[in-house]
Amino acid sequence: MGREIEVSAGYNYIRKAADCLRTSEEVTMKQRRLDVLAVLFAALFSLAAAATDRVSIKEWDVPTPASFPHDPAVGLDGSLWYTGITSNTLGRLDPVTGKIKEYPLKTTDSGPHGLTADREGKIWFTANYKGYIGMLNPQTGEVTEYPLPDPSARDPHSLVFDNGGMLWFTVQTGNFVGRLDPKTGTIILKPSLTADSKPYGVSVNSKGIPFFCEFGTNKIGRIDRETMKITEYLLPKGTRPRRLAIASDDRIYYTDYRRGYLGRLDPKTGRVDEWQSPGGKDSRPYGLTITPDGRIWYSESGVEPNTIVRFDPKVERFLKWDVPSGGGVIRNMAATSSGDVYIACSGVNKVGIVRVEL
Repeated sequence: MGREIEVSAGYNYIRKAADCLRTSEEVTMKQRRLDVLAVLFAALFSLAAAATDRVSIKEWDVPTPASFPHDPAVGLDGSLWYTGITSNTLGRLDPVTGKIKEYPLKTTDSGPHGLTADREGKIWFTANYKGYIGMLNPQTGEVTEYPLPDPSARDPHSLVFDNGGMLWFTVQTGNFVGRLDPKTGTIILKPSLTADSKPYGVSVNSKGIPFFCEFGTNKIGRIDRETMKITEYLLPKGTRPRRLAIASDDRIYYTDYRRGYLGRLDPKTGRVDEWQSPGGKDSRPYGLTITPDGRIWYSESGVEPNTIVRFDPKVERFLKWDVPSGGGVIRNMAATSSGDVYIACSGVNKVGIVRVEL
């Protein structure tokens, strides 16, 4: 069962009850008592609802020791894929049988980092140590490599497909964003507007527009699909957005790794809302995803053990669960169509599935 943390406009239910008792003398004692009872009833109802939220976290050991599984992805068939950044492999977990198959890469020390599946079931990944984008055909094991055209773009990081089949990616230290056309293999790079902004997590909205985190500063960037012009959105001072996920209403949720917040940006208005993560200012929120029900899932990497946190934006309520293995830093997450959340636990050499038990 999760632990519930209520955050609604900066107040919890008990705080609201106390506030009710401190209202002006113009309010009758009877009305104040009714207000308190209403608030307490809401609190009890909330706790009863939380009692039904049972989540299981199942983990599997990765076959090769010290693989440092970095990012997970959902395969076309619902399988869990991951990058073994230090073992130079991609791995596939069958969630039904629990069996894991590893696929070695042809270039040694490629450092596979981010990954995603295309519409045909092929797995695309970033070679963080060798400066290329790779594509694995799971049927044959063949790997195709697409070297980045600029030598300074040496560390491709995260990647995502838009709804037109174009692949978008970030280059962290090189300070680029990029676009790869799978039909032609053509790659176009665009420098980030802000120097040393460290482009990191990337996602696309319902219209296929890419947005990316600028982990080296307090900004989120938007890329024009045709011109690749970048527009930046300013976040609160000191924010360091690391991962982001985009809800069905196209508002952007991001993890503020430095300050310990979950944030939300509305690109239409520029408005930013923030919620302190349950683990506090040093909780280091990291991997993030959104399930089909609209709930936000992320991990706190700065607490021991790491936690899985769920945020319901409709009622602004957090629930959290400890990761059984400790987590070892969960750097990214991926949500399935059925509502499961796939995780990769780097420091403990495991992958896992978070599931709401009905």
